[in-house]
Amino acid sequence: MTKAIIISGNLAQDHEFIYPYYRLLEEGLEVDVCILEGKPVKGFLGTTLPPNKDQVVKKIDQIKVDDYKVLVLPGGVKAMEKVRQEKKIIDFISKFNEKKKIIACICSGAQLLISAKVVKNRKIAGYYSMEDDLINAGAIYTDKPAVVDDNIITTAHYKDMGPWMREVIKKI
Repeated sequence: MTKAIIISGNLAQDHEFIYPYYRLLEEGLEVDVCILEGKPVKGFLGTTLPPNKDQVVKKIDQIKVDDYKVLVLPGGVKAMEKVRQEKKIIDFISKFNEKKKIIACICSGAQLLISAKVVKNRKIAGYYSMEDDLINAGAIYTDKPAVVDDNIITTAHYKDMGPWMREVIKKI
């Protein structure tokens, strides 16, 4: 069975976590969740993440790059500012990219891509306020509903989750 991992933290953007979570389950993938805090958290809008009460929440020390084909990085600027400070998570993202595995990133999740140093010379979408940060990190900022650059698929805003996840599913 194909496995995906969603990495996030407290105050993640609820929509950006929940939609890919259920969309991947709908496609028959096994979806694991790694939360910085190591336990369920609240999304920015108050939803418990992960949304399934029986979902096991893993810590970064409990997951291995080789176990997954897809990595999802939801946004939520307050969450990402903290998550990007965890070096083990940033190393995980960097290794995932080195192996050319699928990285699906939305909105302020792009902060993690910057910290993992995987954006240079890549077409990347991220939340609009991060355009300068992405450009300064060497990315080619691209504001389209779904931006595909080899193994990285990004979008800037949850209004474009449909096209974004359609490209992720195609890539799988």
